[in-house]
Amino acid sequence: MADHITIRKAPGTWTVRAGGAVLGESAAALELSEGDYPAVIYFPRDDIAMAFLDRTEKTTHCPHKGDASYYSVVTKSQTLDNAVWSYEDPKDGVARIKDHLAFYTTNGITVEEI
Repeated sequence: MADHITIRKAPGTWTVRAGGAVLGESAAALELSEGDYPAVIYFPRDDIAMAFLDRTEKTTHCPHKGDASYYSVVTKSQTLDNAVWSYEDPKDGVARIKDHLAFYTTNGITVEEI
């Protein structure tokens, strides 16, 4: 793993909401810290209501984590384009985030410890 990336079990229980809908809740979330960036909570895919997510064509590449795939959040009132990402085949050093999803906390998406 890159020296500037740490992954640990996120303490407590975490929830993610969008457009008034609870997309997921997890006591098994991971916290990824990378350099000076704010920590990011990664939710196990099994703890997210995948019916709210539509995979998009967007991909990005991180030299430390690998290729990210993106999803839009679709609620009754809106679609939040490319608001979720996942490293479906991450590099070995960050393999713990495989099968996890992270959310941009913009446009009404909240990620909170409860």
